Amino acid sequence: MLHEDTIPIPEELQQLMALPACEEIAFPQVGDLGLSLPNGGRIQAIPDLTNGIPDDCSLATNLLLQLQPYLASIACVLKVLALLQPLVDIIGGLTSPTDPEKVAKMGEAVPKFADAAIELLPCFGMLIPGAQIFAFLKDLLLLIIKILKCVIGGLKTVLGVMQGIGLRLEAAETAGNTQLKALLECAQENAVNSARHSQAAMGPVVNLMPLVTTFLEIAGVSFELPEIGDPEDAEKVAETIEKLEDTITVLEQIIETLP
Repeated sequence: MLHEDTIPIPEELQQLMALPACEEIAFPQVGDLGLSLPNGGRIQAIPDLTNGIPDDCSLATNLLLQLQPYLASIACVLKVLALLQPLVDIIGGLTSPTDPEKVAKMGEAVPKFADAAIELLPCFGMLIPGAQIFAFLKDLLLLIIKILKCVIGGLKTVLGVMQGIGLRLEAAETAGNTQLKALLECAQENAVNSARHSQAAMGPVVNLMPLVTTFLEIAGVSFELPEIGDPEDAEKVAETIEKLEDTITVLEQIIETLP
């Protein structure tokens, strides 16, 4: 039997069950967020779509991440620029000894030049083997070791899967089980793709090596990254793991020799 009587619902419950207004659930509109640089350039915030819908907070954070290496890279350049103005006044006084104004400027510029030169001294640590460059190289080599260990961990997991699939695939072929064979071949292809992804993690290290070669040579450090084996061959993957482990051993020995 159907009841046509309406059951009253309290107003508080009605408000709780009411559909929200569109503006309350609308996705935020991402604006144009960037930062003008003192050299005339500009860096633009890059939305990271892997972390959900970008908003002003995530874009501002992205800008800060881009700004930090930029500021670090121009620190010595700013110190050089601070050295140039008093140097110009000093040269002006030396080349025009009969000009009282330029000679006076030279006298004022000499202490400024000396102060600016003292501030610039730490920057020479990039070219002269010392505490700064060795600290940089130690941190860099430790970072490379961490990345290599991540690659090794991923490859070891994939290698175990590939070896297990290989044994079952041989059994399926022997038994003539075509359906299981097709399924295992699909799983094997997925394992190969996983190995490729793990090996791709070495990409940043490979790209970094030409940029830091000068620092390595100054410190007398020399090492080479091993060649990566074919991810489709379980034996080659095992060889790659062994080579990467040997490389880590070499890097750890280098770190121990650095002051």
